[in-house]
Amino acid sequence: MFMRLLQLNISPDHGEQFKAFYIDKVYPLLHKMQGCLFAGLIKGGADGTEIISITFWETQEQADSYEKSSVFTNLLSEAKPFLSESNEWKVQLSDKMELEYAPVQEEPIIKKYTAAINKEDYQKAKIAGTQMYVRIVSLKIQEDKLEEFKNLYSELVMKMLKETPGCKFVFLTESMTEKNEFLSVTIWDSKEDAYRYENSGKFEELTNRIKHTFSQFYLWKMALEKEYSAKIKTTDDLKVESYNLVTGKSFL
Repeated sequence: MFMRLLQLNISPDHGEQFKAFYIDKVYPLLHKMQGCLFAGLIKGGADGTEIISITFWETQEQADSYEKSSVFTNLLSEAKPFLSESNEWKVQLSDKMELEYAPVQEEPIIKKYTAAINKEDYQKAKIAGTQMYVRIVSLKIQEDKLEEFKNLYSELVMKMLKETPGCKFVFLTESMTEKNEFLSVTIWDSKEDAYRYENSGKFEELTNRIKHTFSQFYLWKMALEKEYSAKIKTTDDLKVESYNLVTGKSFL
């Protein structure tokens, strides 16, 4: 299975309008696209303006075909009015040859991941409903430990999470552009279920059992933190991000 994430920053004033646009325009068109299994919106960020359109496809080829199609181009064009303005500004000359400063619109970011999920397991998950909670952990792994990490994830992480109350679906995705970048995605019945898991100590236990496979840069940072008793941020940090499912629809 193939997972495609389209990250958007939506203007705070247009959240409900964009949701209606997604339901009324995006769902019907994606339903017609060959290989599209699921589409949904998840919302996160401190102010709730970060929106990710998440789609599952049977194959990468089908997802790529959609991305190159006029359907995607037209939808992206229609979505532009809902996007936030970025912190960047462009300088241009007006008709009167005067300098003008104008905010630049945020551009969507597309990320692509493969996931070892068969259609039967996906169907059992029945991902739908706005009460669901999505938790995404991003990791960078040493290149010579990729297979060891995948095996540990399958044998330890997936097993424990599947036995955790409220955890509806768990899978590991591998970036198509960054060889050592992975996302651990879990979908929960509710935010409370995810918080109970986080506070139970299980997440910390699992992290400790697999962290020897994390990037050398991350391990070096951990050693420095221990030595100097101070927090250090790096690009290779293990990141935990949480999202509410705004709307989701299965096409199976």
